[in-house]
Amino acid sequence: MENRKFMQRALDLARLGIGRTRPNPLVGAVLVKDNKIVGEGYHRQFGGPHAEINALDMAKDAAKDSTLYVTLEPCSHHGKTPPCCDAIVESGVKRVVCAIRDPNPLVAGKGIAYLKSKGVDVSVGILANEASELNEIFLHYIKTKKPFVILKTAMSLDGKIATRTGESRWISSPQSRQQVHQLRNQVAAVVVGVNTVLKDDPVLTTRLAEGKGINPLRIVLDTTGRTPLDARLFKSIDEAPLLIVSTNRISPSRVQAYERAGAEVWIMETTGHTEMIHRFLTDLGERQVDSLLVEGGGTVAESFVTANAVDKYIGYIAPMIIGGEQAPTPVEGSGFSRLSQVLRFSHVATSDSGGDIRIVAYPNREIGEAL
Repeated sequence: MENRKFMQRALDLARLGIGRTRPNPLVGAVLVKDNKIVGEGYHRQFGGPHAEINALDMAKDAAKDSTLYVTLEPCSHHGKTPPCCDAIVESGVKRVVCAIRDPNPLVAGKGIAYLKSKGVDVSVGILANEASELNEIFLHYIKTKKPFVILKTAMSLDGKIATRTGESRWISSPQSRQQVHQLRNQVAAVVVGVNTVLKDDPVLTTRLAEGKGINPLRIVLDTTGRTPLDARLFKSIDEAPLLIVSTNRISPSRVQAYERAGAEVWIMETTGHTEMIHRFLTDLGERQVDSLLVEGGGTVAESFVTANAVDKYIGYIAPMIIGGEQAPTPVEGSGFSRLSQVLRFSHVATSDSGGDIRIVAYPNREIGEAL
């Protein structure tokens, strides 16, 4: 039971680094001696000291003969900072309890093996599920080299995201909308379609009630260059970078205008939606964009669903009925023709969000399949 209590504390500490450590993982560490915490720390930002080092610095001499609880296997290689394993051994820590192993090829069991070779007792697996969920972005990216894709929708009880005239502010509750800003604070990038820009003129920055957040890279999927140059996305270019993803259907003069306004422009050579989404995600991964929040309308959502490119779904259902066969829905397009094809989800969790129902679910890859 004590193991779980101290590891839970390490997980809570790790969360304090959300949005600031990418592409590194979120890591928390707690040093315990005689059943009391003598040091603790977390990875605060990319390039800074790791959680273990911060905990050891706090504990000082008390680290000798203590137990280290850490949410991820300690590193044994030189990166932006020296190996944590060396510092752990030198401090005299006698036991290390890891929640999960680090799948990074630079670590991948080497840290555990090194500690054991130096006589440190090591165990793995305490609160492993919780630690894996906390670092789902890192774990996905390190294995696939593509961003972890979160699809977010907000709809009425009858599945509408706006009225037939396009009015959508606001369907979800203030609490739900604040949670979306918390999501933006967690991810490296957020994407919408050009229709969302034309209809809502969003800013897509992070505005947290509790203070300043981290702004993601803002991306607009715009095949022909319809994003207005006076859009708020351009007016806020100093706050967060902007990427316009287009095709060869956009004019060179429009590309130049976007670039002069401060945006970056990618021209995708592919034509099919599914191929374009996969190429887009590959390119983002090469840019070290480890996570992507899909906030666009039904057309953009349909593109990611059809491409089987959704890794997590977060939906908000508001207690209202909008009605109307012409009112838009969260996922547009032609849809799946057979139930055997549909994207199904598992590990579903629901909760209240200011009167809305919040749903978090993960695709069941073995059942769901792309069109």
